[in-house]
Amino acid sequence: MLQTLRAKILFHLLLVSMSGIVLVSLFVQGGFEESFQSYLDTNRKDQIRRVEEELKKEYKEKGFLTGETAFYIMHEHGMMDQLFYLVYDEYNELIIDSTSIRGLLEELGISSPKFSEDNFQAETYSIHLKDKKIGKMTVFYPIELIDAESNFLKAIQQYILVAVALTILLAFIMSILFSRKLTEGFQKLSLGAKALKKHQHDIEIPLDNLSEEMKELAISFNELARSLAKEERLRKQFTWDLAHELRTPLATLRSQIEAYQDGIWDPTPKRLEQSHEELMRLVRLVNELEKLLAAENPQIKLEKVKLIPDEIVKRMYESFSLSFKQKGVDLKVESTERSAGFSGDKDRVIQILTNIINNALKYTPEGNGVSLSVVEKDEMVGFSIKDEGSGIPEEDIPHVFERFYRGDKSRDRKTGGIGIGLSIVKALVDAHNGKIEVNSSLGKGTQVNILFPKDTL
Repeated sequence: MLQTLRAKILFHLLLVSMSGIVLVSLFVQGGFEESFQSYLDTNRKDQIRRVEEELKKEYKEKGFLTGETAFYIMHEHGMMDQLFYLVYDEYNELIIDSTSIRGLLEELGISSPKFSEDNFQAETYSIHLKDKKIGKMTVFYPIELIDAESNFLKAIQQYILVAVALTILLAFIMSILFSRKLTEGFQKLSLGAKALKKHQHDIEIPLDNLSEEMKELAISFNELARSLAKEERLRKQFTWDLAHELRTPLATLRSQIEAYQDGIWDPTPKRLEQSHEELMRLVRLVNELEKLLAAENPQIKLEKVKLIPDEIVKRMYESFSLSFKQKGVDLKVESTERSAGFSGDKDRVIQILTNIINNALKYTPEGNGVSLSVVEKDEMVGFSIKDEGSGIPEEDIPHVFERFYRGDKSRDRKTGGIGIGLSIVKALVDAHNGKIEVNSSLGKGTQVNILFPKDTL
């Protein structure tokens, strides 16, 4: 019972609605009865005042009380409201007794409670005219409601009950519709989660008819599904690429070893060197994979210190100037004023720059140049490496940091790369909460900006 979210929402909506309806109906009922009783009391006092005024008028005209004119009013009160009077003159003599009308009521079939202290309330009023007491009257009225009043009150109660029943029915219908509407998004998310569990990453939750909160959740879910789909594609691609990378050196080593075993090849120093090169290729691949896994580990430990970009640029120039000179590529450092510092792991930052500068050196032909500089953008500071190499096709730029990705499938093998270096760079920059910008034109060169958050200390 109440296992589903919709059932729980429906139950609590109905509970709140019905509680509110019952409380309001009780309040309305009680308020109406109180107001109705107040109306009856006010009306009775007005009737008594009318009789009193009529008796005063008669006394003014005649000098004594007979109650002849007032009796007609008393008769009306007795017939309509069962309000009865005993009127006494100034000598305390009874001159009018309208309780005799009760017999007429019985003849007309109008029920009336038994005339007793338990059924009728008695109130006595003195009648004064200019500070002179000219008489008194005792008024009797039913303690309980008379039939007409009771029937009227019951009719109102029935109307209230009907209104309550209709309101409860409407609340029930609206609660069902609202709970269905409210849980529709959760049901869609539940179906989507089950699809993801079955590795159906192409699932997408439609955003139509969803609340703003559920729409944001659905958008996040769709982004998660697309991210998982992308990760799945990358995983499959990574597995395929890894197998492809391993297949070539392993096949070469296998054929060479079998040739040695079968006596087809003599293990000459040159041939052993070839076998050693293939073996070292495997070693480099494993080492690079270890670096990549370490860089992508969310728990990677960074020994952060405050770094000054200008000092790092000078160090990189000193480290690479000889390599650039040997290849005939000009390495330039653009002078800058002292820039803002940033917090980073010095060894990791140097590893990042080493990889990017190595790539710039590999793909920049002799006679061209590479420039290093410090850049600042908004709240970030970092390094810019700009080469005059072959450039990167525009369609390849978004993929250059993916594992084993090569725009030119043969280019990295010719230069000794295995397609993991830039993936390591991206992972290390992300670990520093930094970002990488790549701008390139085919045949004109490439500019890579590596930016880190400025040190606020």
